[in-house]
Amino acid sequence: MEGFILAAGLGTRLRPLTNDRPKALVEINGVTLLERTIRRLEAANVKHIVVNVHHFADKVIDFIKSHTWQAAIDISDERELLLDTGGGLKKAAAFFSGKGNILIHNVDILSDIDLQDLERHHKEQKNLVTLCVSQRQTKRMLAFDESGLFLGRAESFPPAAKSINPSLLAFSGISVVSPELFALLPEADHPYPVIDEYIRLSREGYRIGSYVHSPDHWLDVGKPETLALAAAALHNQ
Repeated sequence: MEGFILAAGLGTRLRPLTNDRPKALVEINGVTLLERTIRRLEAANVKHIVVNVHHFADKVIDFIKSHTWQAAIDISDERELLLDTGGGLKKAAAFFSGKGNILIHNVDILSDIDLQDLERHHKEQKNLVTLCVSQRQTKRMLAFDESGLFLGRAESFPPAAKSINPSLLAFSGISVVSPELFALLPEADHPYPVIDEYIRLSREGYRIGSYVHSPDHWLDVGKPETLALAAAALHNQ
């Protein structure tokens, strides 16, 4: 399994911390979000990682070069144009071997999700994409059918729709994709969200599945209040 860390974002929710550094280099108890994410992927036996960069890109590149990692790390450079999650993934495709699944991980997510079990589930279900999801409240809920296949955004399935009774779950910022996905994505010459492409592909009959995990021990640390919660929870780590 290879890895892709989404680290190119502007980190607007973390301002003023991100006024002089990228979100990826914000620290929790002295350890950057980027290092924590790389170490998590390495612990899951990921041997090759691609990190995309845009905001304060040079600082991210210098940080990676100044450390010793178990995994080989490549940089997907989006300094000229921030490509969003879909365009960023497509641009990074050239770095991957095409022989194994890719674990995609947002740099601002902390969790104890079993990443190797996630890949096992992905293989067993023969999915093109497997999204980590949980039962928690968010403004951007996703809908899945009774077998766990992705249907679309929750707002596409109003309560009055009697013929469809989807499970509404929150995406957790972690997924696994098969390398066949890359050929199905639009070119990386413009920014686009990958979720829109997953909706399109699910309607075309591709398996976009789910991996449901407990919302406990999961945090989106892309905002100051959750950074403080993470610091307390990880005070010995």
